[in-house]
Amino acid sequence: MGVSSGEFLRMVDRLAEVERAKARDYTSFSVCGKRFGYHWPRTSTVGLKQTLSEQIALVAERPDVFEVQFTAGGFGWVVVHLPKIDADELLELLYEAWRLSAPEPLADEHPLPVGG
Repeated sequence: MGVSSGEFLRMVDRLAEVERAKARDYTSFSVCGKRFGYHWPRTSTVGLKQTLSEQIALVAERPDVFEVQFTAGGFGWVVVHLPKIDADELLELLYEAWRLSAPEPLADEHPLPVGG
């Protein structure tokens, strides 16, 4: 169990029309100008956009894996500790974050990527 930073970045590469922006300590990810994720390699964590209800459920069920990052615009962002999550679950959460930001026609054209 656990996902490396490299594995996470390969998952991001499988999503359509992702734009990356590098800052000093992190990289952010957007689709069509809307942010959906962050990656902090130093702490082996990512931040992902989720619905408010999903944010609450994830943190309540597994606070050792997930923590509240912030809420904004009706969405709840979660911090995910990469060493404590399996790849399939992370891919689903990453895809959901992307889908919440992608225009509907783009999301419809690009279903959840499967397999490693």
